[in-house]
Amino acid sequence: MSGTAKVDATLPIERWRATIGDAYEGRRPAEDLEVRGAVEGAIAALDSGDLRVASPEAAGWVTHGWLQQAIALYFRMRKSETIEAGPFEFHDKIATKHDLAARQVRVVPPGMARYGSFLEPGVILMPGYVNIGARVGEGTMIDTWATVGSCAQIGRRVHLSGGVGIGGVLEPPQAQPVIIEDDAFIGSRAIVVEGVRVGAGAVLGAGVVLTASTVIVDVTGARPVESKGYVPPRSVVIPGYRPRAFPAGKYGVPCALIIGERKASTDVKTSLNDALREFGVAV
Repeated sequence: MSGTAKVDATLPIERWRATIGDAYEGRRPAEDLEVRGAVEGAIAALDSGDLRVASPEAAGWVTHGWLQQAIALYFRMRKSETIEAGPFEFHDKIATKHDLAARQVRVVPPGMARYGSFLEPGVILMPGYVNIGARVGEGTMIDTWATVGSCAQIGRRVHLSGGVGIGGVLEPPQAQPVIIEDDAFIGSRAIVVEGVRVGAGAVLGAGVVLTASTVIVDVTGARPVESKGYVPPRSVVIPGYRPRAFPAGKYGVPCALIIGERKASTDVKTSLNDALREFGVAV
């Protein structure tokens, strides 16, 4: 996964954190100039990539809840304004990102990334959407009508296929955002929400839905192994159903099935083709 942002040593992070926390909890008014400066400074640092809402650390992923608080306060402070982009007109509180050429980012109309998100060089954004607080790694493709929700963390060389929905989270602060690690492939119309983490190199087939309560069943061994909230690295996952008894009878409840693993001996494109051929995964 793309590493921790290189934090500018001149950023007054601890002061920002304390000020934003006081304002979020109502101990200081949002109109206070120091509060406004802290919030706007934090959002600018998210936009430039100097800060990120969640970062991979030695002990695992760490969510920086005070930045989620900063985003929530930023919405309260802003007033909707008319934004014109060529023939398009918007009315919103948050501006779009600028200087895309200098950032080495390709955005195809009418794709849009909001100010306060960060796209590393080489990102391709088709007519999709990246919300404030999100971070997208180098070389990632966000295909047509795919959406990246607020604060979601998308790794390097990830492919989000057409219509993929990556959920966002702002509140409660400290709630883990959705995390898609490096080299993952997310199939068409798949949905990943509620802080689910998809491990590096994993493949989600078309239509897979992963929420915090979705049961993920590894069926590759002699007995099924169940888990929730996390797809292990290089797993190949397809939609599944499992019977559940209700007062009116038994019905199929959606789940996700781990049916195999991408081969380490192949490169990204070849391994995706292998997943299609060997496991019959629609992407």
